[in-house]
Amino acid sequence: MDRILDQSQAQQQRRAVAKAITLLESTRADHRAQADQLLTDLLPHTGNSFRLGISGVPGVGKSTFIEALGLFLIAQGHRVAVLTIDPSSTVSGGSILGDKTRMERLSVNERAYIRPSPSSGTLGGVAEKTREAMLVCEAAGYDIVIVETVGVGQSETAVSGMTDMFVLMQLPNAGDDLQAIKKGVMELADLVVVNKSDLDAGAATRAQAQITSAMRLFGQHGDPHHALHNKDAWHPTVIQLSALGGDGVERFWKEVTHFRRLQTANGAFAARRKRQALDWMWERIEAGLKQDFRQHPAVKKMMPALMRDVEEGRVPASAAARQLLAANTPTVRAEPVEAHANIVSSPSTLRQAQDRPSSGPTE
Repeated sequence: MDRILDQSQAQQQRRAVAKAITLLESTRADHRAQADQLLTDLLPHTGNSFRLGISGVPGVGKSTFIEALGLFLIAQGHRVAVLTIDPSSTVSGGSILGDKTRMERLSVNERAYIRPSPSSGTLGGVAEKTREAMLVCEAAGYDIVIVETVGVGQSETAVSGMTDMFVLMQLPNAGDDLQAIKKGVMELADLVVVNKSDLDAGAATRAQAQITSAMRLFGQHGDPHHALHNKDAWHPTVIQLSALGGDGVERFWKEVTHFRRLQTANGAFAARRKRQALDWMWERIEAGLKQDFRQHPAVKKMMPALMRDVEEGRVPASAAARQLLAANTPTVRAEPVEAHANIVSSPSTLRQAQDRPSSGPTE
């Protein structure tokens, strides 16, 4: 832990941060216990950074923009950590982890740290341990932590629930007015950036106008905290920039600074952090319950036969799921048994149930 906190030895600190994040991402039970203790020890040294989430469709220029932004911030005296998420293959399970190669200048700067991680099947555009990795970077003294999601669509919104500001990057000619007002990732954005505006200035201006109109609609009929009449609240803004040439980066950071100042003054910044901490707790509870369920002896015994029955069409998937849940928690019933009297158990699971020792009568 001392090497993570020591900023006087940049190379040693970067290695310590990398090892800590690798420990956090490990699935071994003994590593999980060590990781929890490490996070507990680091927690008093966290919370002082600004967490910036950047998302957008594939090819929108996220990595190029982050490099331009990171170099700009370092020139202003900041230390920048970038957590990039690459999609994992659904076939091989591997991930290229190539975003770092697009940030050649930023990756060699001693005041920057870039960590690519695979999504490993985690939905929402982030990795399972992105929250924990942010805390390690904060403890190491990086005052700006940027999370770059995988290329996302309309429903991948997890990054907005773990950062202080959620930035959505869009392309010119990426859709019409109807596309702009669709619910999902758009209505959660605190700032929308129309990138590559130098390619088609007219299209970029039209996109900015369409998205601005959609944001106003969300403010009037959606989130009451974005209501346009509230002068103390932040109103989502749409700007243009060209990340490749670095045009608009300074304007972008001015908007971010204004957002941070306003949200801190009205209490929204602290409230958002508290809400995210609770969300993180419940997320880990759900992940732990899922892992415990898969490791339960009765579930592991019944699983192969039930999977075959479902594959062969002998048992509905819903009925198989209910039987496995009942094996995991035999005393808990969400609904009366009579409501499912018409569900026929799998023959193979009936035999296994008869082989299980009785728990005895209940009082």
